[in-house]
Amino acid sequence: MAIQKNVKIKNRKAKFEYEILDTYTAGIVLRGTEIKAIREGKASIAESFCEFSNNELFVINMTVQEYSHATYYSHAPKSERKLLLNRSELRKLEKQVKNSGLTIVPLVLFTNDKGLAKVDIALARGKKEYDKREVIKERDSKKQLSRIKKAFNN
Repeated sequence: MAIQKNVKIKNRKAKFEYEILDTYTAGIVLRGTEIKAIREGKASIAESFCEFSNNELFVINMTVQEYSHATYYSHAPKSERKLLLNRSELRKLEKQVKNSGLTIVPLVLFTNDKGLAKVDIALARGKKEYDKREVIKERDSKKQLSRIKKAFNN
């Protein structure tokens, strides 16, 4: 697979499962061939979340597949990866997570213009089952309305 210039890997479940309160862009500490695998688009953040450890923020369950042309210096696909944020942002996030019971979820894994890997993370509150049903109802009603408008215009 060819290396892509701009990679954008999305967590499509996040906006359905969580109510997004605030977003941040963070850098990632990567080891070895992880950046090459990300540039090939062989990464997933679908089931990942962020957690604090020793006043540092780590992304857990982020999968970066092994690089296809790597030798024996390859990386572990599901290791913890440190996120890089300003100290004030880290303190603010940690306080909100501990006091309010909120969670931090990665939304998008992307490469910027310089080729560095970045993650958009969100401070989020988990949705209840009835909230999810409400979202599905709204989506279905919008589809029905657009179908009616399209049929009326033709």
